[in-house]
Amino acid sequence: MRGRDEETGEYFSPSRSEQRRAALDVLELGGQLVALSAAQLARLPVPEDLLPHIREAQRITAHIAHKRQLAFLAKQMRKLDAGVLDAIRDAMRKDGEAARRETALLHRAEALREALLGDDGDAALTGLLAAHPGADRQKLRQLVRNAHEERAKNKPPRAFRELFRELRDLLAQDAAAPGEDAGGGFDEEGEDGHA
Repeated sequence: MRGRDEETGEYFSPSRSEQRRAALDVLELGGQLVALSAAQLARLPVPEDLLPHIREAQRITAHIAHKRQLAFLAKQMRKLDAGVLDAIRDAMRKDGEAARRETALLHRAEALREALLGDDGDAALTGLLAAHPGADRQKLRQLVRNAHEERAKNKPPRAFRELFRELRDLLAQDAAAPGEDAGGGFDEEGEDGHA
């Protein structure tokens, strides 16, 4: 029995229908997690103790056994805090806040790479190093130099891609540190804030 508050008339707990809808919602989320690849799962804030259950559900192909494993996974997920499940849902949504932040980070890294490889690359590198004193100066300079050589010799863009990864990681570290400017002087459209 749910029971009611005598003063307000409100129920003490959710109804059975609400509980069932919440359980089915978690089951659906579990099914979506099982459908993801290992690389996609690695990008989500999935707790470590859930990963073996997800892998087991991915491994099982027999219909009834797969359905039973999904139900067990959902049961384990319902034990988690609601905030953890909301964070997973947000990270999975293409229009979620986490996806927007990731996209903005990638755009900033791309704009920064283009600025470093542009005509005024020295000024952009100086601004980047001033904004990010922990950056590996020598590695960044070498990657910029190698990317210029690749473009000049029409080689595959290995250093070009490596430079992007290095910049993305650098900006991601700053985004994780609260109170710091993760943009490095660049806004989302890629305009140089240093002029």
